[in-house]
Amino acid sequence: MQTDWIIINDYCEKCHIEPSFIILLEEGGLLDVEDREGERYFPASQLRELEQYTRMYYDLSINMEGIDAIHHLLKRIENMQEEIKRLKSRLHLYEPDF
Repeated sequence: MQTDWIIINDYCEKCHIEPSFIILLEEGGLLDVEDREGERYFPASQLRELEQYTRMYYDLSINMEGIDAIHHLLKRIENMQEEIKRLKSRLHLYEPDF
């Protein structure tokens, strides 16, 4: 499976954000970054998450610790929603047909 990558400096320039913000996200384990041929990239699949983090940080003034906490809470909610789906699916096996 091929992954599309976005150049960090280009993204930061177009979106008017500091590259140091991307580094903070990488250090916090919230964004995957790869070095290739003298450029730093992040996967396009993480673009939506990066945009969310950017809004939290720049628009809502949420610090990195807050972004990390929100990220973990959203992942827990997502996991619980998946579990609810599985449980509902299993429950349908025991419902009588009328």
